[in-house]
Amino acid sequence: MSLTVKSISVIYSPINQDNTFTNGDLISGQVILDVAKETKMQSLSIKIKGKADVRWSERHGKTTVVYSDKEKFYSMERFFVREDKSNGNDHELLKAPSGQAYTSVVAPGSHVYPFVFQLPQQNYPPSFKGSAGKIVYTLMTKLCRSLRVSSKGVAEFHYAAKPDLQNPELLAPQYGTIDKQMKLFTSGSVAMNLKTEKTGYYLDEGLKVLGEIQNNSSRAIKPKYYLYEKHSFFARSKRRLHTHDILKEEGEPIEQKTNKNVTKVLTIPPSLSPSILNCRIIKVEYRLRVCLDVPYASDPEIKFPVILLPPQTTSGAKCPSNSDFGIWNQQAGGSAYPNAPPMAHGQFGNPGNYGPSPGQFGATGNYGPSPGQFGASVNYGPSSGQFGASGNHGPSPGQFGASGNYGPSPGQFGTPGNSVPSGQYAAPGYVGPLSQFAPPGYPGAPAQLPLPISNFQQSDPSALPPYQDYQLYPHIPDET
Repeated sequence: MSLTVKSISVIYSPINQDNTFTNGDLISGQVILDVAKETKMQSLSIKIKGKADVRWSERHGKTTVVYSDKEKFYSMERFFVREDKSNGNDHELLKAPSGQAYTSVVAPGSHVYPFVFQLPQQNYPPSFKGSAGKIVYTLMTKLCRSLRVSSKGVAEFHYAAKPDLQNPELLAPQYGTIDKQMKLFTSGSVAMNLKTEKTGYYLDEGLKVLGEIQNNSSRAIKPKYYLYEKHSFFARSKRRLHTHDILKEEGEPIEQKTNKNVTKVLTIPPSLSPSILNCRIIKVEYRLRVCLDVPYASDPEIKFPVILLPPQTTSGAKCPSNSDFGIWNQQAGGSAYPNAPPMAHGQFGNPGNYGPSPGQFGATGNYGPSPGQFGASVNYGPSSGQFGASGNHGPSPGQFGASGNYGPSPGQFGTPGNSVPSGQYAAPGYVGPLSQFAPPGYPGAPAQLPLPISNFQQSDPSALPPYQDYQLYPHIPDET
């Protein structure tokens, strides 16, 4: 920082206990400029943006290749002071609380510039930091002076989109089955039928697994349960994959020549990142893996996808659901700025379209795993009574192939003509830091602007086109 500009920073007000913002929230804050002597500004601005970055390197012989890519979700900049009007008009400048325009010359001392942004209504990927990439949402202020290096201040804020609780894909139960014939040091066979009650879970929620295990082998077996994460980073048609086991638990042993119904509840750690399936260059996925530990034999296993939802938070001030993404500043007397700078229609491409269309986990335009990727798309699970019927030691008569049955297909347990791979399952249609609050030494409290916002520019929700191609993201000039 120069001798003239002692410091410049941006702070914002926490919105809830978790300090997590979501769709449509208002984020209010202040730009704080401290100068040592009278200073003339060419411009002073505040920008809000969200973006994803990936970067990693690989050795190929004696050559090191760096892979990188970025994806911008949105970016908007507004000015408190701007002498060059070639790219804008006076009415786009933010006004002081008194309603007057900010002066370009400031006296020695500390100066405060309040602002309010409204976050877009569309869903974006949540904040995330991984081994080869990150998704960050920031507020950045920039001071430009003639013949001087620009001064900047940045603050990150945490974002998580509201989950679509009415999405049937999140509530759909999942079923899986596997049958394996033992060889060499173990004889007989083992079979496992599993069910989970749904696909989507909140952090810190219990994931319940129901199952029936048939041990017709010559040895005792033990079920094991794993929850693991998959982080995928994409750049230049390459993929960097990171996997990590999160939970590992074991069930009770099952003796030979025994059938047993089992139930296991895994508590999902609250520290995990929510699933990310709507970003082009970063994906965060979770899997439940259940295997049977068979001595001296390869372990049969079943995998289920698990979608982790962000925790439900109490949001702060809201704007009407059909208002555009924009910025306003407070005016003296508690009234809202009467001439909110309007967003030009289609300013960032298709009006208001910044993310996947409704039904992102299975509807048209989804970019997560394709339906049936993890199993046959027609398997909707075992028939009624398969789990827990008194005295049930195997499939009920007609269970595999009865008219109208949606359980495992005929011959799934190894009979001739079985075309379904063992271990399949099907989720119906499944596709799928905290920032600083104040600069060092700043004694004041973050701005609290709980004022009503009025005179929004209305947008037509019906005009939102389906999110069909990531290339439809608006072209925004590359900036740091």
